[in-house]
Amino acid sequence: MPELLTILTNLSWPIAICLAWLAGEFGHRLTGLPKISFYGIVGFILASSQVGVLPVRGDGPVLLLADVAFGLILCELGYRINLRWLRTNPWFGVAGLAEAALTFVAVYFVAIAFGSSVMAAMMLASLAMSTSPATVVRVVNELRSSGQVTERVLHLSALNCVLAVFTFNIIVGFWIFNTSDDISDAILSSMAALAISAAAGAFFGVAVPGLLRRLGNVSQDATVAFALAVILLVTISYTAQLSPVVATLVFGLTARHRRIAFSQAQRNFGALGELLTVLLFVYAASLLDWRDIVAGGALAFAVVGIRLVTKTLGVAAFSHLSGISWKKGVLTGLALAPASVFVILLMEHARQRGVYVAGELQAMAAVTIMLEVLGPIIVQRALMLAKEAPES
Repeated sequence: MPELLTILTNLSWPIAICLAWLAGEFGHRLTGLPKISFYGIVGFILASSQVGVLPVRGDGPVLLLADVAFGLILCELGYRINLRWLRTNPWFGVAGLAEAALTFVAVYFVAIAFGSSVMAAMMLASLAMSTSPATVVRVVNELRSSGQVTERVLHLSALNCVLAVFTFNIIVGFWIFNTSDDISDAILSSMAALAISAAAGAFFGVAVPGLLRRLGNVSQDATVAFALAVILLVTISYTAQLSPVVATLVFGLTARHRRIAFSQAQRNFGALGELLTVLLFVYAASLLDWRDIVAGGALAFAVVGIRLVTKTLGVAAFSHLSGISWKKGVLTGLALAPASVFVILLMEHARQRGVYVAGELQAMAAVTIMLEVLGPIIVQRALMLAKEAPES
């Protein structure tokens, strides 16, 4: 019997990934909804706290693979960011800062109103600032959408990631130091970690294109080289307790400006990216517990609602100043709804640093599972309403 249990445990993740992939394929064909919504549903159902197919925690290799999958998506997102556009259209950057700050303040006061502690409210507010690039990039690639709303959502999701990681790391530093006298140390350590992460990503962004040029076969070797570089960069960040989010995002951003081009066939990093994406969404949803979701349900609905309002208002308020219509501004704000995978990975890394946020932030579990399913659908519908998704 122990041997049988060991065999079943070893098979749990491959079986879960296969089931999630099948659910995504058939679910997408039957309903037209994004595949990643079905990946999340399967992961949640098979979690140890629900059906119990998957192990209690997915630490070690599974977490590292999830980080690699997220890193591949962030690298692709960074590659699509155009810094020149931000310089020529500063009001767009102002809109991004405004919606993130408005979201932080609004969610903080909502959490305080529900009786959360100041530290828990700040952590919840910092997580609510984020927009999950994993969801946004996947939906954009599935729809093959392009246009003003698409590009703005991609750029704003990248900005939200950086802001959320910086704010969250500072708050985690407060949590660890636990005294107001160490605020400056927390800020400095957070800034130093992010600066080193960015430097590592920039180094890879210069070195990999240089290597590809020396090989003289950029078009065929780029995907494998970039994938291997992301794996190495995430592993280094994981070992040195840096931010793989910032490192891989800067890697893609630097590579873009080194003029190394991805072809159309290399979206999502091919079959490797597709497989790891399934694992990423299954893993993220498997960390959620239905008891936490029930306990934090009321606050979760409030956070989801206020988050949609603040992000939509923050972007729409600067629509005309940044060069788009009110309608496209509203659709851009709505498309910033997803936060699930990004939030879960940040919380999991905080747990590894000794900050057990699950008990303090039960509402965040409910928010993530709600946005795991609804977030991709909202992005999909927003891009369709903006008429930026070509007909199948």
